[in-house]
Amino acid sequence: MRACERPGFDLRCDLPCDPYGDLAPKKTVRTEGDVAARVAVRFDEVAESTRLMRQILRQLPAGLHHAAISVPDEGALGIGMIEGWRGPTFLALEAGGGGVIRRCHPHDPSWQNWPVIEHAIIDNIVPDFPLINKSFNLSYSGHDL
Repeated sequence: MRACERPGFDLRCDLPCDPYGDLAPKKTVRTEGDVAARVAVRFDEVAESTRLMRQILRQLPAGLHHAAISVPDEGALGIGMIEGWRGPTFLALEAGGGGVIRRCHPHDPSWQNWPVIEHAIIDNIVPDFPLINKSFNLSYSGHDL
């Protein structure tokens, strides 16, 4: 979690792939570890994402953009990760025949973050639980991407 004293992990910074290596994204981290810090991190992330989008748009060459994509063989597997607002989201795909997706498994980082709520509510009163819980805004199903 980027709103507590733990060092923040951000795929764009810690495992950069194109185009992030050239964009120099900045991590958004707070140390307070409370609801206000989690909200501040979200606002900081919106500002950083906006900065990155503007930089990418300024660097786009003029003209049409087209890249040929081949259809994967049936049974081909693909995996990837993308930085989401809850943290890194993992995705696994299996190709079916004719270029269709046979299986898709998105893995939301909420699964790793649910145990953190237990620590966040220590020394707080019961009426504060809904606010603390919603400030994490974790996915109950893990697939509501």
